[in-house]
Amino acid sequence: MPTTIQRIVVATDFSDLCETVVDQALDLAKQLGASVTLVHSYEIPIYGFPEGVLVAPPDVASRIQTAAQAELEAIAKRSEGRGVKIAVVLRMGAAWDEVNAVAEETKADVIVVGTHGRRGFSRLMLGSTAERILRTANRPVYIVHAAATAKA
Repeated sequence: MPTTIQRIVVATDFSDLCETVVDQALDLAKQLGASVTLVHSYEIPIYGFPEGVLVAPPDVASRIQTAAQAELEAIAKRSEGRGVKIAVVLRMGAAWDEVNAVAEETKADVIVVGTHGRRGFSRLMLGSTAERILRTANRPVYIVHAAATAKA
């Protein structure tokens, strides 16, 4: 039985690579007649010290949420007119976990995510959201690599 792609979830992190990832996902969606859900996840800063833990106050958390929602909606607005139905979802939590949760909730057929392709110490310190999504997803993951999209 052939598989059709009707729903695409796109992880966005507001980096320089994000625009390319969204463009590629929209191109794919248009070709397939699919819809796109743009997802951004943020975490509230928590700092640990020997004396205790420092959590960002509610006003900081609110500002982070407001700014993230505005940026997510701006990406969707810039993408209007491409012939693709676009929805946005903002979540608080670990990006890899929230992207997978939204993919499950929306019954997405594929997840699109970008990667900067960091290696060595920088990857060890920063982790790789794309890798975590890839390892934990229960659906296909399309990865857009920064090196493949770099403009000369």
